[in-house]
Amino acid sequence: MKFFKTLIASTLGILLAFVLIFFIGLITISSTAEEPEPYIRSNSVLKISMSGALPTKTSSNPIDELMNPERNNKVSLETLKENLSKAEAHDNIAGVWLEIDFMGEGWANLQEAHKMIRSFRDSSDKFVYASTNDIGYNEKGYYLATAADSVFSPPESFFEFDGFFSQVTFYDGAFEKLGIETEITRHGKYKGAVEPYYRKEMSEENEYQMSQIIGQVSQTFLSATSSKSGKSIPQLNELLNGTPTLTAQFGYEQQFIDSLMYPDEVETHIKKQIGVKESSSLQTVSNSRYAKVSKSSAGISSSSTSNKIAVIHANGPIVPNTFSDSPFGNQDLITTDFFQEQLKDIRDDDDVKALVVRISSPGGSGSTSDLIWRMLKETQKEMPVIISMGNVAASGGYYIAIAGDKIVAEPTTITGSIGVFGTKFNMKQLFNDKLGLTFDEVKSHDHADWLTQTREFTSAEQKAFQQYIDTFYRTFVNKVAKGRDLSFEEADEVAQGRVWTGAAALEQGLVDELGGLDRALQLAAEESGIDNYSLDQYPKQKSFYDVLMGSAGAQAKAIIGEQWFTNPMTQKMQEHLSILKHRDALLFFPYDINIQ
Repeated sequence: MKFFKTLIASTLGILLAFVLIFFIGLITISSTAEEPEPYIRSNSVLKISMSGALPTKTSSNPIDELMNPERNNKVSLETLKENLSKAEAHDNIAGVWLEIDFMGEGWANLQEAHKMIRSFRDSSDKFVYASTNDIGYNEKGYYLATAADSVFSPPESFFEFDGFFSQVTFYDGAFEKLGIETEITRHGKYKGAVEPYYRKEMSEENEYQMSQIIGQVSQTFLSATSSKSGKSIPQLNELLNGTPTLTAQFGYEQQFIDSLMYPDEVETHIKKQIGVKESSSLQTVSNSRYAKVSKSSAGISSSSTSNKIAVIHANGPIVPNTFSDSPFGNQDLITTDFFQEQLKDIRDDDDVKALVVRISSPGGSGSTSDLIWRMLKETQKEMPVIISMGNVAASGGYYIAIAGDKIVAEPTTITGSIGVFGTKFNMKQLFNDKLGLTFDEVKSHDHADWLTQTREFTSAEQKAFQQYIDTFYRTFVNKVAKGRDLSFEEADEVAQGRVWTGAAALEQGLVDELGGLDRALQLAAEESGIDNYSLDQYPKQKSFYDVLMGSAGAQAKAIIGEQWFTNPMTQKMQEHLSILKHRDALLFFPYDINIQ
């Protein structure tokens, strides 16, 4: 019997070894094989399909590249900018066809994309057409479409034109039923981030700041729609306050849509535009395929300079290093280890003359934010540091930003939230009365268990925690005052946890300029005294081969097993709850301001 067990085990081991060798060989071939540059025929049209998210940078998962490459074909601001630049110079590209469906991206990134498209339209003699399919235009999608020369839609498709709202979910009522008491300690009368945990509706202060944000988004949309349709903003407001409608026919009647056309009719229209016979096929090239076309093939001469500007893309909540980052380089959390790794590589490269940090973060751990702030201040001694704000750079995200020489934000960027809070969930009633769980303990000193979730704060402990929060708030405001050349009183006045749009933040002196990543790069070049440069993007993307054969292999196994099928909403909720349970002063905006 022992012989057969040994034989079976040996056979299985050999089979597994062959399977492993096969996959390593397959991955090695996939990693080293280079896809040839596509040939672009004369009278081709760059067709860019846009729906859902529009991130700043393309973040490709190496597993998807191997198993499901289509999942990595999403448009980003990075690829949009590069492809439009090449298309403008490329003699074989006759124009750009934007196929826009339901967009779910934040408004700051949408504004940046709108400017790119409009700039191409204004500086090029090539057409830009926007169309949609059966999904139709929501207001975010239509906003992008207004940057085009003409906007088309199928006659029976969806067209949303009804205004904007942002809804917040409040948990206090559910906590009452469950027997959970949330003990909130905060500094800042506008720190509405924690209101969902102890209120059932918005405070007046929070409702006011949310109204300001909604107003800025509405103004951005109405300005673009007015420019496209020729209607005045009062006329547009009158339509928005009238009976709502969801039809493309309405959009056409109000001159928001230029023509009601099915996709095949749009294609026929483009053929006529560029002089292609109706019987011939329209040559289109997708965004992902055109990204593989070199600049030299498109007619753009490459700069011979060795000068570089490094760009760090810092995305997600700011958390301590105990939170695991993705081994694939798809950075969804901001940690000190992450920044330390990127900054070491940047400082070691003598060709890097300036640093731009693109922040898209609602904040998080106060102590982590402070350590990253210090790293950037030290880097500032060696090179200019420019901050570019994405959709959100609030609370801890703003704490990091004030380490920069200059801060650039879009008008609809959500920033500020200069305030601090701490939370402790007292679940004694839930454990005792609802679940029948009781606890007993032995402790060395009176307050050894004061941060546990099985009892409430005493009055002395509540006072001590408030003092801790107040101290960190003063630290935060002092850094804002010094970084933005304000007095403490001036910084405190615009702080108080209040959230600002980028446009309002400019008026308050919290940012230096309005613009996108391009403007931040221009400032970085000016500050470092260089004219020509190439971009060096961080974090660097790891290939699947690097992950498998490197030290991240064990993490890859864990992430495949635990997160491969994780629901994004569930994952975000877990991140937020984990941060709220962390024993730290929080500079965080835990709910997403999703303006629809």
